[in-house]
Amino acid sequence: MGTHVIKMPDIGEGIAEVELSVWHVKVGDMVVEDQVLADVMTDKAMVDIPSPVHGKVISLGGEPGEVMAVGSILISIEVEGAGNAKDAPVIKEAPKEAPKAAPVVEAKPETKPAPVAVESKTVPAVAAQAPVGRAADERPLASPAVRKRALDAGIQLRLVQGSGPAGRILHEDLDAYLRQGPTPSKAAANPYAERNDEEQIPVIGMRRKIAQRMQDATRRAAHFSYVEEIDVTALDELRVHLNEKHGATRGKLTLLPFIVRAMVVALRDFPQINARYDDEAQVITRLGAVHVGVATQSDVGLMVPVVRHAEARSLWGNAEEIARLATAARSGKASRDELSGSTITLTSLGALGGIVSTPVLNLPEVAIVGVNRIVERPMVIKGQIVVRKMMNLSSSFDHRVVDGMDAAQFIQAIRGLLEQPASLFLE
Repeated sequence: MGTHVIKMPDIGEGIAEVELSVWHVKVGDMVVEDQVLADVMTDKAMVDIPSPVHGKVISLGGEPGEVMAVGSILISIEVEGAGNAKDAPVIKEAPKEAPKAAPVVEAKPETKPAPVAVESKTVPAVAAQAPVGRAADERPLASPAVRKRALDAGIQLRLVQGSGPAGRILHEDLDAYLRQGPTPSKAAANPYAERNDEEQIPVIGMRRKIAQRMQDATRRAAHFSYVEEIDVTALDELRVHLNEKHGATRGKLTLLPFIVRAMVVALRDFPQINARYDDEAQVITRLGAVHVGVATQSDVGLMVPVVRHAEARSLWGNAEEIARLATAARSGKASRDELSGSTITLTSLGALGGIVSTPVLNLPEVAIVGVNRIVERPMVIKGQIVVRKMMNLSSSFDHRVVDGMDAAQFIQAIRGLLEQPASLFLE
C-alpha cells in the first residue's frame, strides 16, 4: 500500500490561496475516483475538488474556514501501489489524526451524535456515515436532480440521511425522509417550554464571501436608493398572452426578461449607469455590452450569475438564459465565468419582494435594480377608481459616479417602457 497526496490545485486566474469551505469526507472514509472530496471558495465561486484515485482517507490538510495556499497538502489517501508520497514525505505523520480506537474524540463536525432514525428499514445501514444535523454551512453530497426535488418539496438537505457513497443523498433517501417526516423538536412538543440552547455557526465559505463583499460595498460606495411604483397591468397581460400563444414551444416567460429588456433599452440613454468604478485607480469604465447579473438564492447563499450580452438576446433568449443560470447557481454548478463580469445587477425576491427594499451594490458596478412584489391596488385613472397591478422598483446607485437626477431619469425610463410594453420592441 502507498500514499497518494492531493495538493490544493491551481484554480487559475492568478489565485494564490483559497478558503477550504467544507469537507465531504472524513478520515477513514473509502473514496472512489471522481468523488468530490471538498469544496473550496475563491473570490468568485465555489469549486469542487474531486479525487483522482480510489482509496482510504488517512489525513485532512485543513479545517473548514482555513485559508490554504495553492500547492499545500489538501488530503492524503491510502492507495494500492506506491502512491506519490515521495512528493510530500511530511504526510507520514498524518495517521495520528485518525485514531482507530476512538474516532469520536476528533474535534471535527463528524462528532455530532447520529440520530436514532438510522435503524429505519427504509434507510440502509451505511447511512450512519452521513449524520443528520449537519452544520448550516455544510453542503451535502447530492445530484442536481435530487437538489431540485428537495427544493421543490421544501426539504433542507442537511437534515436528510445520505445512503450513497460518502453519504451522498439519493432519491430513496428523500422518499424515506418524506415518509418519516422531520423529527419534532422540543419546542414543537411544548411551544411554551423555556429554552436555553445556543448554536454557533462559523462564518466561512460562501457566507464569509457574501459578508465581506456586502461590508466592502457599503464601506466603499456612497449608496443612495430611489423607489418608484410601476403599473404593470398591461405588461402582465402581455406576458400571459405570450405564454398562452408561445409557451409550449418557446418556454414560459416571467417578468424578469421584460425588465432586463427595459434595462437594456433605457441604458442606451444612460451609459454612465452601465459602468464599473475602479476606486483605487479612480477610473470609470463605461461598457457597451450589457452583462446583467441576476441575484439568485442558492443553498450556500446569494450568488449572481451573469446573463452576458443581454442587449443581443431576444425576450425568450434572455428568459432561457436566466432560467439556465439560476438552475446552475442553485445546484452549485455555475462556473467562475458565469459568476463574474456583470455590468449591472437585477435582484428580485419574487412573491417575498416586499413593498420597498434597499439593495446593496454589487461592486464594482454602480447600479442595482431591485424588483418588489406585485400587488393589486385601487388607482385613480381619468377620474375613475380601478384595480391595477402595481409593482415598486427599489434601486440603489453609487453616488460617487451616478448623480441623483440621472438615476431618477433612468428608473423613469424603465417605468415608461414597462407601462407601455409595446415600446420595449420599437427600434
